[in-house]
Amino acid sequence: MPAPEHDHDSHAGHDHGQHHHSGQGATLIVALVLTLSFAGVEALAGWWSGSLALLSDAAHMLTDSSALGLAAGAAWLARRPPSSKHSYGLVRAEVLAALFNSLLMLVLIGYIVHEAIDRFGAPRDIKGSTVIAVAVIGLIINLVVAWVLSRGEHTLNSRAALLHVLGDALGSVAAISAGIVIVATGWTPIDPLLSLLVSALILVSALRLLREVVHVLMEGVPGHVQLEVIGKHLAMIDGVSRVHDLHVWTLSSGTIALSAHLEIRKLSDWPDILETARQAMDDQHGIRHVTLQPEVLVAHPLVRGTYPVPTPHA
Repeated sequence: MPAPEHDHDSHAGHDHGQHHHSGQGATLIVALVLTLSFAGVEALAGWWSGSLALLSDAAHMLTDSSALGLAAGAAWLARRPPSSKHSYGLVRAEVLAALFNSLLMLVLIGYIVHEAIDRFGAPRDIKGSTVIAVAVIGLIINLVVAWVLSRGEHTLNSRAALLHVLGDALGSVAAISAGIVIVATGWTPIDPLLSLLVSALILVSALRLLREVVHVLMEGVPGHVQLEVIGKHLAMIDGVSRVHDLHVWTLSSGTIALSAHLEIRKLSDWPDILETARQAMDDQHGIRHVTLQPEVLVAHPLVRGTYPVPTPHA
């Protein structure tokens, strides 16, 4: 049986990937500096004012700093070249960072919910004016950080970091609202109540991201890819009789890999078939990392998972 042949990103495409991760890393570092510069101030203000909403917002900002630091580190690791131990390089580092960050957000939500429930049973005095002033500054910083991240590349990694920041922005809005209500009416239960509301909103996004990250780690077919359509496109190439053992998975954000066995009539046709298949996968599906195994046609019944050449209608 002939050895497998493949084609993948050109050297120019690889350089583009390096620039992509480099730019992403710089964006994440800027966001990290902005977030970390205010987290301590807000934590002290929350402790002094007695506001759970403000303390929750400070906790968000501290975890944002951790998330952004992990994301920046993962972007740096993703630029490392392939080695004998990691033939794909370390591009999956950003996926692992997204997984850790989504789990960290779930832990944080659990903490806020626990504290909010305690506050309902034991209300505390809250300095509403301090809460409003600090939360407004925190909101401005969060919006700036979110703007910086939104202008960068939208990878799983950066999306996880952006989720933290947007969650923190919601926390700032909740803290501002709580401060206004407390100053106007003195009703302190609004503080833990709004903290619970923000936690519920963040939970939906965190679970959605976690599901997507797990799907990537399980090497599931990307959501926008139709495996059967790809199989039929490969089977329609002149000289191809059947396609089997077709697999499509995500290496990292923006990088999809494909492997398949193609049964062909004549081995001498393989160079042309390989080039046609590579071009079709790139043009029609945006898949550039393609590994194909040629097999000289042997007679056997069709089995599940094969894609025979479509029979033309009369």
